Amino acid sequence: MTLQKVKHISECFVRPQNDLSQDTKQPIYLTPFELPYLNLNYSQKGLLFAKPPPENQGFSVTVFLEHLRHSLSATLNHFYPLAARLATRKEENPPSYVIYIDPENSPGVKFVHATVDATVSDILAPDVHLVVHSFFDLNDAISHDGHTLPLLSIQVTELTDGIFIGGSVNHILADGTSFWHFMAAWSEIFRSKEKNGDCISRTPILKRWVLEGYSPITSLPFKHHNEFIHRIENPRVKERFFHFSSVAVSKLKAKANEECNMQKISSLQAVSALLWRCVTRVRCQPPNNETVCKFVINNRCRVNPPLSDDYFGNVVDMVKETTTVEDLMSHGLGWAALKMHQAVKNHDDAAVKKWVESWYKNPVVYKLNGLLHPNIVHIGSSPRFDMYGCEFGLGKAVAARSGVANKADGKMTMYPGREGGGSMDVEVCLLPEYMMALECDEEFISALKE
Repeated sequence: MTLQKVKHISECFVRPQNDLSQDTKQPIYLTPFELPYLNLNYSQKGLLFAKPPPENQGFSVTVFLEHLRHSLSATLNHFYPLAARLATRKEENPPSYVIYIDPENSPGVKFVHATVDATVSDILAPDVHLVVHSFFDLNDAISHDGHTLPLLSIQVTELTDGIFIGGSVNHILADGTSFWHFMAAWSEIFRSKEKNGDCISRTPILKRWVLEGYSPITSLPFKHHNEFIHRIENPRVKERFFHFSSVAVSKLKAKANEECNMQKISSLQAVSALLWRCVTRVRCQPPNNETVCKFVINNRCRVNPPLSDDYFGNVVDMVKETTTVEDLMSHGLGWAALKMHQAVKNHDDAAVKKWVESWYKNPVVYKLNGLLHPNIVHIGSSPRFDMYGCEFGLGKAVAARSGVANKADGKMTMYPGREGGGSMDVEVCLLPEYMMALECDEEFISALKE
């Protein structure tokens, strides 16, 4: 399929509708959940909508874009850190290197209007076309670039018969829970008759979590950003979407629990275990090689007292399970799912706070090549995010898609299925030869069937 390149029509910056108060101009200091990921690419997620039919003479893209900008400005009254930039404060006596969000430096959220000669059906194809990467801004940016680049960029791409709204957000500023919270609030204000957006259903909690006994201000052991900045170029992978119906997910969950003689394996753990097993199989690694399944976990409900889902920031952690290829292949789905279940169960308040304390004693910024593994399956995002609740006056989105950032061989991105009911879509990223083998893998193909 050959598609034309995306053409940028215009761009501007959108600031909060209201001026910041003195309280909201104060620095927002980053936490141990955020500072290690200064080298991580921006997170890129977006929604594809069908344009209103031609007989709907009342729809105008120009008016639609203006409403988007106006409601975005009103939404930023509540999510004002998204309009800010990062800043670094250095001191020599005593030595100090502090990176924080500076609301006083608030040029705004970048807003891009673009067009492309493509249709909704082109984008809905299971194999992700490279043009989708151009539906997002800031493809090469890493989180530290937020000193000079916007912390959030919105690109609205007009297709022949559709509209794609894509967001690129600085990953140390917002995790998936916070990004979709922002999108839901923006959608709510867009659809509201009160365009000033004074009231939203869920007001973000912007006060940062701090471990008891520690200062909210963390000094990193550096004198210059060149000491920790590290950029990598991931190999080109093939991206493909696979749909698990609610029936298929229920069968996988039931099978995993039956094999474990329990009822505690979740749907996500069962599907993730299947992906781990099948991807490991098609890679044809030696039996004694290590295989790793790493998955993102939300710490909001892990700490005690728990944080609200309205807490705005990045509060995710990585949990992993490691075994040999032989052990993973010789045991069943339930065995792999149980290992993941136990890893999640063990990631409790004590484990989280122990890790935070250890990081405070030895603050590090991760180099991403140090986080990779030649035989890894990395599960990201979540089918629990209410992506399809964000409508922007266009009805329910027809699909959710992601950009090129943070993709590598073995990356699995989880989405809720559009029809709901516990269904899931999984965007699988693999080297082409592995993807070809996965599409023929008997266990994987059988699991997709109802």
